[in-house]
Amino acid sequence: MLALITGAVDDRSARGIAAAVSRLVTAGTLPAGTRLPTVRDVARELGISPTTVSEAWRSLARAGAIQTRGRSGTFVAAPPVPRQRLRYAQLGRRVSETRGGGLLRDFSTGIPDYDLLPSLTEALKRIGDARLTTSYLDGAVLPALEEALRARWPFSPEQITVVDGAMDALDRITGVVVRFGDHVLVEDPAFPPTLDLLETVGATVVGVGLDDQGLRPEALTAALGTYDPVALFLQPRAHNPTGTSMTVSRADKLARILARHPGITIIEDDHAGAIATAPPVSLGTRLPDRTVHVVSFSKSHGPDLRLAAIGGPATIVTAVTDRRLLGPGWSSRLLQAVLLDLLQNPATVLQVAHARDEYAGRRTALLDALAARGVTATGADGINIWMPVANQQVALLTLAAHGIAVAPGAPFEVTHLDSDHVRITAGLIRDDYEALADTFAEAAGGSLRGSGSRAANHPRGWR
Repeated sequence: MLALITGAVDDRSARGIAAAVSRLVTAGTLPAGTRLPTVRDVARELGISPTTVSEAWRSLARAGAIQTRGRSGTFVAAPPVPRQRLRYAQLGRRVSETRGGGLLRDFSTGIPDYDLLPSLTEALKRIGDARLTTSYLDGAVLPALEEALRARWPFSPEQITVVDGAMDALDRITGVVVRFGDHVLVEDPAFPPTLDLLETVGATVVGVGLDDQGLRPEALTAALGTYDPVALFLQPRAHNPTGTSMTVSRADKLARILARHPGITIIEDDHAGAIATAPPVSLGTRLPDRTVHVVSFSKSHGPDLRLAAIGGPATIVTAVTDRRLLGPGWSSRLLQAVLLDLLQNPATVLQVAHARDEYAGRRTALLDALAARGVTATGADGINIWMPVANQQVALLTLAAHGIAVAPGAPFEVTHLDSDHVRITAGLIRDDYEALADTFAEAAGGSLRGSGSRAANHPRGWR
């Protein structure tokens, strides 16, 4: 291997060495997973300084061609995972979108009801033709928007920035905090794109069980005693898919546990934002120097705003902001101005509050109808319901036969839970609750219905 690499080098500068290795990787001569020689071995063979080889290795790592795994060495990186293998890709409709010429009723998406979103058109009219950018070096966040965000933040963050949605936020924070091979704790179940993201960067994902108050303290303690994680990812309210919101008392317990492990960064994804009925509880009120809090405005104010805010330690937020300068630079200040208008406009504030109440009513109506049929599902907050089923595939096919699509539960699982599940976006269901509950109960299967069922004994199907 050493001779193969050094023999391909015709320019002994760092750039030349990186180019030679890159050509070998691209040609398949160095396949994914190949362990590269040590920096000192390559330097000795080429008769150059180890510093030069180290610089070449760093260039290749930044480009994603190689990955360093601590003491295990440096390896050729694996190619990107095909889309069809991603958990996220499995959430969409798996069956024909028509049934007898009728359109499928799609409750698989996890998106808000567009009829409950405020009008962006009216906000744009109110903004007018304001000139929002005076220099490419302007701050990433409109000062007035930052002030409004700080006023509603659950703790006092050192720094705030705005990015292009919650997943963009998580992606960029992950790029700062997580390295290949690091252990990362997540809720189990968890949001599939988050799991995809962590697996794509080479993290070792460890699931931590939930109950109806959030992460279970004993499960977190056990994970911390077994692994040495660098980060904990959690959804503090309206957890997707279960609808759980972390209570204040639970946050206190978790913070006390995490305080004994100072090397862990806490990353909170408040994806539901203003449509959540629970208050914004954060571990940042107890551990502000280690908590990065993300607030999305997609479900409350519109997915096409593509905006989320990041607040937390300056070291992490500054690293995110600086890296964006080499890409998009900043999130559209026009859209930031729209968001600021929506946050401050009294009519819009009332409309978002109405949407929050409407979603709560829709969840409750479906949960009550399911309970009346012996099906115990969860959905205390947000727009989704997490329903146990006897068999996921049978449930999906049963619902498809009725022209209904829901999301399979398996992509949400870090490890298999006590039963199969499906996720239903109840926020899109406006009426017909009794008839839909009949169909959902049929899909759930007899073994999960009634007082003697597994669902009754373990109503949430969580650890």
